[in-house]
Amino acid sequence: MMSDPLPDKESYRDHIATVDAQGKRVWIYPKKPDGRYYQIRTYVSWILLLLLFGMPFIKINGQPLMLFNVLDRHFIIFGVVFTPQDLHLFALAMITLVVFIVLFTVVFGRLFCGWVCPQTIFMEMVFRKIEYAIEGDANQQRKLNMAPWTASKWRKKILKHTIFFLISFLIANTFLAYIIGIDELFLIISEPISQHMGGFISLVIFSGIFYFVFARFREQVCIAVCPYGRLQSVMLVKESIVVAYDWIRGEPRGKIRKKKKEEEVTTPALGDCIDCKLCVHVCPTGIDIRNGTQLECVNCTACMDACDGVMEKIGREKGLIRYDSLAGIEEGRKKLFTGRVWAYSSVLLILVALQVFLFSTRSEVQAVVLRTPGMLYQEVEDGYLSNLYNYQLINKTNEEINNISFHLTDPQGRIKMVGVIPNLERQTETEGAFFIELPGEDLTDRKTTVEIEVYSGETLLDKVNTNFLGPPK
Repeated sequence: MMSDPLPDKESYRDHIATVDAQGKRVWIYPKKPDGRYYQIRTYVSWILLLLLFGMPFIKINGQPLMLFNVLDRHFIIFGVVFTPQDLHLFALAMITLVVFIVLFTVVFGRLFCGWVCPQTIFMEMVFRKIEYAIEGDANQQRKLNMAPWTASKWRKKILKHTIFFLISFLIANTFLAYIIGIDELFLIISEPISQHMGGFISLVIFSGIFYFVFARFREQVCIAVCPYGRLQSVMLVKESIVVAYDWIRGEPRGKIRKKKKEEEVTTPALGDCIDCKLCVHVCPTGIDIRNGTQLECVNCTACMDACDGVMEKIGREKGLIRYDSLAGIEEGRKKLFTGRVWAYSSVLLILVALQVFLFSTRSEVQAVVLRTPGMLYQEVEDGYLSNLYNYQLINKTNEEINNISFHLTDPQGRIKMVGVIPNLERQTETEGAFFIELPGEDLTDRKTTVEIEVYSGETLLDKVNTNFLGPPK
């Protein structure tokens, strides 16, 4: 006779807590967390929200501190202006950021998601707090949603969703301020809608998206959409610090049993976990952390606070759920700097050094000189040959540049401008043309490399090289 099969302890990995067996959404009602980690996260969120909403108003020399104008390909980061010609710096910066994220995840797991990610901060520290204040804690919210539509329910729902949309509208305005600048945003707000129809439509669309995310989609962003959450499974190692349940200390689970009314004792064979399930009730993604590290866990520490509160009440040591690694729980060792960490750190150090070098050698005024296509050389007086060139000057600074001149340094020759070089306004570019004339007898090849220096008065702005086309040799 065959015995019954053993229960599948890994079955929780075959589904997510927010979807039932029929594929329908399961609404999560997390219990309001409370504890020292939650308080610290609250203070951190205040600082980050202040920075997020305040930075568009900060200006350096009349320019925003941060600007990401994708439409006009105009970027400002900490007061430094970047143009399309600096695309290689952005590409390298993105690669550096990816390597840093991988390194950070290998060491600290998904810590960023719980403490810094805007989605978590807005959801848990703004919208969820408003929901608790209006509708009550988890059980009260559940009862309210199941109750018939009364005047009280209508008032609470209308008030909550009105506040939700107003905050979403504020977030959309802030988001747009990072793209077009705070001054342009004020024009959209203050002037008639007909004059800024594109900006107004953008505000409405962004407001609707943010409202949908925080009012309805919620934790699904972290579970199903965020690529970082999906990738952590290939980045975590046994030594990664994550929110972890100490199953060695906690198992087997069991309720506290009473022998007498005045005295509480537990079965000696049981672990410290009393199976109260508070860690599950407070989880914003609906998981049971006692099953082990899961992709849905955003390291928000709500389960740590809940468990510490229970341990304190029953007189047991805190930290049954804590920041730790698999190796730390199984073997009692904590080793952050593994071979993988050293490898990622080395790559990151090289990328940062390269980034610093490129930034330090980056010119604030860039000159581009190209020989006019389709034009052959021309013979001029005194045995000189002439080529026509187009130039482009790009001012990346916040200051006007004037008294601009071109000087031919190698080989010896002369430059004749076509028209007058205009002053270069701040963060603008200008174009023009000039002729380069070289002695025909000095040309030893059909193509000759020439070096040109660009000056503003006595100040060297940039050096460029181009080719001079002569007769076949």
